[in-house]
Amino acid sequence: MAILRNRVSALKNLIEPKFDGYIATNPVNLLYLTELLGAADSLGAAAMLVPKDGESTLYIYGVNYEWAKAEAKNCTVELVKGNEELTKKVSEQIKSQKLKTLGFDTMTVKMNKKFSAALKGIAKLEDKPEYVWNLRKIKEKGEIEKIRKAAKLTVDGMQAAYDAIRPRISEYQVAAEIEYAMRKNGSYGVAFESSVASGSRSAYPHGGCGERRLESGDLVVVDIGARYKNYCADMTRTFVVGNSSTRQEKIHDVVKEAQERAFGGIKDGVRAADIDAIARTFIKKAGFEENFVHGLGHGIGLEVHERPTLNSLSKDLLRKGNVITDEPGIYILNFGGFRIEDTVLVKEGKAERLTRGLYV
Repeated sequence: MAILRNRVSALKNLIEPKFDGYIATNPVNLLYLTELLGAADSLGAAAMLVPKDGESTLYIYGVNYEWAKAEAKNCTVELVKGNEELTKKVSEQIKSQKLKTLGFDTMTVKMNKKFSAALKGIAKLEDKPEYVWNLRKIKEKGEIEKIRKAAKLTVDGMQAAYDAIRPRISEYQVAAEIEYAMRKNGSYGVAFESSVASGSRSAYPHGGCGERRLESGDLVVVDIGARYKNYCADMTRTFVVGNSSTRQEKIHDVVKEAQERAFGGIKDGVRAADIDAIARTFIKKAGFEENFVHGLGHGIGLEVHERPTLNSLSKDLLRKGNVITDEPGIYILNFGGFRIEDTVLVKEGKAERLTRGLYV
């Protein structure tokens, strides 16, 4: 409860110079601010009003009302009946508290129009998603422990992939073994759709998973993540079915060295773009510049893609408490792809890999 009070207090400190209150409607932000346990998409339509002074109120429809009332923390839970309009209900509270200026995280165009109409001449709204992002990207101790557990479960899934990969097994069968192992050991679900991309399809960074059966000599890019108490991990390994070729081994060595060099540079206060450049420069010198087609990584937490962003255009600084991915890759059409990815905790000094092992 103290953690949630601190989060809401920090949000109030951010809005205080400019706004009288804040409206959160992004389901993931609502989970962050109330610690409801469950998938973000199970919330349905909901909104949280955070006034600069006083208690926050979570407005939610009847199908999820009892659940939210029992489990949402550090807020009053207000029922929105089936015949009531969510935006009208929140707007009435804004009027009664005489809030004149409010920031918000995300809204559909339709919701924004409804709020604007209901508050015309009474209060002004301004898009300010960065307020909650700035809180979420620095993970607290409890959040880190949940991600650490998700990472361990992800490694369990990757071990299951390694054990399952053989000629004639299908991609979706490998995925089934992965997800069973993670669930059996405590995963609340997957952080994203498991990807087992084999053969020439491994050259697609998001190759997905299908009916293709593995063949000897295939590269198989396995990209998976477990979810534990709402928190995600992300891990990729590339396996070879049977014996590897000299070319495959060369690409493996380049990608692994690029990842290691980038990992060695990750620490508090470093520019994210500079870490991307470490891996990108090494891959370029090895002759594969055109084959590294995405950024080095991204933040991870309640969502699998969060801030900070690690690419050549990023303006982010890495900070102690960020959890990020380090995932260089080389992708060659009509040959295959190779990516190695770990979930990494940023510290003051040397970073910590939360997913480890299975570098084959």
